Amino acid sequence: MTSVWRDAARAWQAEDPDPDTRSELALLLAAEDDAALADRFGARLQFGTAGLRGELGAGPNRMNRALVRRAAAGLAGYLGRGKKVVIGYDARHKSSDFAHDSAAVLAAAGVDAVLLPRPLPTPVLAFAVRHLGCDAGVMVTASHNPARDNGYKVYLGDGAQIIPPADRAISDAIDAVGPTGAIPTSDAYRVAGEEVVAAYLDAVAAVTLGGPRDLRIVYTPLHGVGGAVALDALQRAGFHDVHVVAEQAEPDPDFPTVPFPNPEEPGALDLAMALADGQEADVVLAHDPDADRLAVAVEGRRLTGDEVGCLLADHLLARASDGRERLVTTTIVSSSLLGRIAADAGAHYERTLTGFKWVVRPALAHPEWEFVLGYEEALGYSVDGIVRDKDGISAALVMAELAAALKAEGRTLLDRLGAFDERYGRYRTAQHSFRIPPASRRRRWPGCGSAPARATCGPRPTWS
Repeated sequence: MTSVWRDAARAWQAEDPDPDTRSELALLLAAEDDAALADRFGARLQFGTAGLRGELGAGPNRMNRALVRRAAAGLAGYLGRGKKVVIGYDARHKSSDFAHDSAAVLAAAGVDAVLLPRPLPTPVLAFAVRHLGCDAGVMVTASHNPARDNGYKVYLGDGAQIIPPADRAISDAIDAVGPTGAIPTSDAYRVAGEEVVAAYLDAVAAVTLGGPRDLRIVYTPLHGVGGAVALDALQRAGFHDVHVVAEQAEPDPDFPTVPFPNPEEPGALDLAMALADGQEADVVLAHDPDADRLAVAVEGRRLTGDEVGCLLADHLLARASDGRERLVTTTIVSSSLLGRIAADAGAHYERTLTGFKWVVRPALAHPEWEFVLGYEEALGYSVDGIVRDKDGISAALVMAELAAALKAEGRTLLDRLGAFDERYGRYRTAQHSFRIPPASRRRRWPGCGSAPARATCGPRPTWS
């Protein structure tokens, strides 16, 4: 049996476009490390509704350039010639390589491939899909996963993450791709200019209204790509008293100050909390590494995703309607308090399965309604339908607007939460997460990468 894995490794190595993973295999072959080879070649990452996500390395059970080229070729086969695809990427290890490989494969297949100009947040890519009139979008990111992971997230032309049957059809197209070494590439793709980022910033800045702006903010991008874009957005919205956690300000794919770059994790916001104490800040805002999630802390306490979601909904629904019926959505594992808030405001309220690929579906089904907010308890929020996926940046602007308005009244976000108790009764939710060892996880859920499974997600965990 061991010769099977060695033969598979040599065959992979012969077609691998990446010298790093070729060297990895050379070392494993020289060491006759059959256990490591079996782990890489005994299974494979599967393309699903979250695309691909997993640990970096050689072989079909790892994220690597060969696998990404096959995914891009399959996506091109699914879409057909003449379609348009925009590709974005974050600052993780290999993200730039994966994005450029995707653009090159798509271009060679007759697709109009547009690469975003630099490492950028996932919400910018999701926005760009519709802004540029694309048929699909690809985001190279592993979001808040550990440093050893990367991923490949696919959107279709509606700007939302793929769902069945599109995921199965793309997976079948990937399976039909021939030898990796025979996949053609071309440099005939385009690189978008900064005007795409400017358009996104204009759109999210328009979410905020006039009002008080006296608010001291501590902000951290947790070593991710959200920093520059989020700071620009806050400045445009009138928030200038912003203090960034210096140790976490610049993108760093190794995430040196946090063992797990997820703002939900205990300890992830310790540096931000300490800075907030020293600066006597009013609020802490934190993004995960691709800035699609937002964490909020006040007076040394991180708010839960449900608390932030309900605060956002209450604030946004208090605004005047544009004349249309209004809609808010959340998931079956999120707080039912949103339904009470929606009823008070005369808005539609719908609950969906977990994952933002589902959260935005009621809005797509009812384009005649104003989509005010969709949220999930895992710190994901879509404000005003600007992005049909999680967008931590627009959510941060609205949260800052609310905090500033409350400060002008001598109150805080905690006071507003206390008012919910008086108005609706006490709603409390708690999140429990557990980790599954990588080997067993890959055997049971091969496409899921290294994200922690949530106890609330049912028999098969869902990531988005």
